[in-house]
Amino acid sequence: MNALALLAAFFTLWADDLPVRRAESPAKPPAGPVVVLVSADAEWRALRQIWPQPPARSSPFGEWIEREVGAGAGRRPVVLFHGGWGKIAAAASTQYAIDRWHPSRLVNVGTCGGFRGRIERGEVVLVERTVVYDIVEQMGDAAEAIAAYTTDLDLSWTGTDLPKGVRRGPLVSADRDLLPADIPRLEKQFGAVAGDWESGAIAWTARRNGVPVLILRGVSDLVGEGGSETYGNLAAFEEGSRAVMKRLLDELPFWLTRWDPATAP
Repeated sequence: MNALALLAAFFTLWADDLPVRRAESPAKPPAGPVVVLVSADAEWRALRQIWPQPPARSSPFGEWIEREVGAGAGRRPVVLFHGGWGKIAAAASTQYAIDRWHPSRLVNVGTCGGFRGRIERGEVVLVERTVVYDIVEQMGDAAEAIAAYTTDLDLSWTGTDLPKGVRRGPLVSADRDLLPADIPRLEKQFGAVAGDWESGAIAWTARRNGVPVLILRGVSDLVGEGGSETYGNLAAFEEGSRAVMKRLLDELPFWLTRWDPATAP
């Protein structure tokens, strides 16, 4: 056996005596704070009127602040983040929030348009399913395409003793305001009583990342045969947004404590 072969045999035997090292998965970052996503500009303006402090910081999407909510032992830090309106901004800003803060939970609070005669102004939809209904599939099965972006939310933790004026149900989303002619179909096909622009994108993105999400949408206006009182009247939408955001922010500690009872005072 020549010198080269002897050297190779030595290193082979030496390597066999070394302990086996298994490949380790990269360590996951520790779970971060609860991140509260706010979509529409009017909703964020309302939030900043209610909570003008601390000063806002900027992101590629919108402003954000960090503050404590709740009282006593139940106080906890949350990040409140203006992600932007519409499905594109909602999906992108949700992913940004997940990548930046690694939230333990996501919450989306905001407004929705209610179906007149099916829900009242000021009621809150605790969203159990989101449906993106403005998908137009001409080449295949349209129902299958809509189902691909339909997201069921886990509400097993919510219980049944909810704040007055809160109802569980589905919410339909599209990059458009509700059209009166669409309402009978949306009610019949999806069981909806309200619609918005962003919830479908937020819920779908959260699910793809495995992050629990809570969506609460308050009815700012009612849409019926004649449209909505806010159509062509932004001031009315601003007013409705202020009322909705005041209620949702007041009730936010309730939902966070219910979701994580270990932090209850």
